[in-house]
Amino acid sequence: MGEIARAVERISARIREAARRCGRNPEEITLVAASKGVGLDRVREAAEAGIQIFGENRVQEARAKFLESRFLEENKSAAVHLIGPLQTNKVKQAVGFFSLIHSIDSVRLAEKVAQEAEKRRITQPVLIEVNVGEETTKRGISIKEAPALIAQVRKLAPLSLKGLMTLPPPTPEPEGARPYFSMLRRLGEDLGLNRFSMGMSADFEVAVEEGATWVRIGTAIFGERKKEQK
Repeated sequence: MGEIARAVERISARIREAARRCGRNPEEITLVAASKGVGLDRVREAAEAGIQIFGENRVQEARAKFLESRFLEENKSAAVHLIGPLQTNKVKQAVGFFSLIHSIDSVRLAEKVAQEAEKRRITQPVLIEVNVGEETTKRGISIKEAPALIAQVRKLAPLSLKGLMTLPPPTPEPEGARPYFSMLRRLGEDLGLNRFSMGMSADFEVAVEEGATWVRIGTAIFGERKKEQK
């Protein structure tokens, strides 16, 4: 068993244990392997270890790695999520390629995605990104403005709103993220949404305890990020 396979096994066990602690079914939680900057060979190794969902931050990198390489053609059960910001000039390349876009944070972006999906006659699954920490350096809609954006997205027929996403402020200990995860969950519950993309390598167990349905894990699977060749 290789290094990545062992890492996936360890993380999966920790997800199951975190789910057990809070009485959740671990099958409700999807491990998204955050593969920004990770070369194709290591992505293939992760797929062989059972990873089916990969999360990418950049549209062009994702398309080169997963589409142009024919990875998705060779791995029919695999899918790619966009977990980084989506610029409006990249919408055409993103819609229909990503099985889930985690980062809708404005009406303008939502409308652009909906227009492209309508042109293609497809439904594009999306999440609303919420800036729970109200950090000026991060993207995401504020909690105060989120209900209005959610209402608008629900009116856009080509979009399928699946839930909410957040990236909390950095904290010295995993427990420090709990209030932010809880805040997102309560917001979702108030608005009839119960699926949440939250939690990364340092705090995913806390996120699971607070209701995460997607956890985005990069470093704990692939090690510290470094620039790799495709």
